Amino acid sequence: MKRFSKTLVDMKDFLFLWLTQTFSQLGSSMTSFALILWSYEQTGSALSTALLTVCSYAPYVLMSIFAGALSDRWNKRATMLVCDALAATGTLLILVLHMTSGLRIWHLYLLNAFSGLMNTVQQPASDVATTLLTPKDYYQQASACRSFGNSLVNILTPVCAAALAAFAGVEVVFLFDLITFAAAFLSLLFWIRLPRQEQDNSKPKEPVLQSAKIGLQYLKKEKGILTLILFLAAINLTASMYNAALPAMMLTRAGGSETAYGVINTVTGLTMLLGSVIASAVPAPKSRVRVICNTLLISMSTENFFLAFGRSLPVWCIGAFLGWIVIPLMNANLDVVMRSHIPVDLQGRVYSVRNTFQFFTIPLGYGLGGALVDHVFEPLMARQTADSLLVRLFGSGKGTGAAVLFLVLGFVGVITCLVFRRIKAIWKLEPPATPKEKEQTTH
Repeated sequence: MKRFSKTLVDMKDFLFLWLTQTFSQLGSSMTSFALILWSYEQTGSALSTALLTVCSYAPYVLMSIFAGALSDRWNKRATMLVCDALAATGTLLILVLHMTSGLRIWHLYLLNAFSGLMNTVQQPASDVATTLLTPKDYYQQASACRSFGNSLVNILTPVCAAALAAFAGVEVVFLFDLITFAAAFLSLLFWIRLPRQEQDNSKPKEPVLQSAKIGLQYLKKEKGILTLILFLAAINLTASMYNAALPAMMLTRAGGSETAYGVINTVTGLTMLLGSVIASAVPAPKSRVRVICNTLLISMSTENFFLAFGRSLPVWCIGAFLGWIVIPLMNANLDVVMRSHIPVDLQGRVYSVRNTFQFFTIPLGYGLGGALVDHVFEPLMARQTADSLLVRLFGSGKGTGAAVLFLVLGFVGVITCLVFRRIKAIWKLEPPATPKEKEQTTH
């Protein structure tokens, strides 16, 4: 209890920021969940629904490399406040358009792109703020808290969004999003103060392009960090194709429904919640890189296959559990590796370049996944006869094409993990062995 109390005192500033930002994240996630259901009901197309996320990530990927450079020059707290306020105007516009029966799918594409642009500038500032508010000895706990918050959001999002939409209308979901934004905004404005970063005022400020170039040069020099980022980029390609196909399968396949889609999201959130507790409790591993590689391999080699061959909600839930239980542990160790190796005065610039390299595959994956479902795998399954091998393996009817895609993604994910773990550069991120560890190895 004494250790727990000391941790709370040492991390109080981070915890307050984390709690308020997580509350705001819940509102934003509920809005996104409601809009996914709304868009699929309007279009019946996996690609049209996936384009919502493509529009969110496209400006994020294109502008991140410059956003970090700007973030390093600007006041972190002011940057977060302005970006959050501008993003909230998008939700307000959605609310007004829906109440006046004027909401169209193309409106969501534009508003998601604008929101993605705000997030592009806000995230590097938020990442650095987390570093400034967190004592170095608590980096893993801070990462576990962020995973815990994400898990809690995943648990509550489908339940709360569905309940509010059913009993009070989807407009109340958008209104709740605005309330959570106001709570986080006012907390950051009046109660949270970030420590000042020491700056060398004797040197002139670098141009934005030069600042971005420094982030690129750092990654060019640090081959291990760059390889790890590219590894995550390859995983994100598979994961985003999974995310694009999941609503198409859950909302249309036999045994699926809006309720089933909500249950899968809830199970995923509960699983990550449990994983976050485990990640915060386990001691630091001897090899963080090994943990990252092994956890991703476990995730890629389980859930996709359960979703592909499963015919019922319980089987899909088992797959979700196996696929997501290790992800918080992976995130915690990845976060420690990044924060420990990248100097804090460079983190904004390096993280922005990382965001471009690591996340550019997400819009590609969403677009590719939606297109493959709509134009390749669903038509493929529609042409199958009742006695064909594919029908015996995956069933028939709409949604089975997405199941076939999950099988492909399972193999792609496993191969990706096996290839990258053989690259020596990422293993150089491990700290040198102590004399005692070398002695144990020789014996």
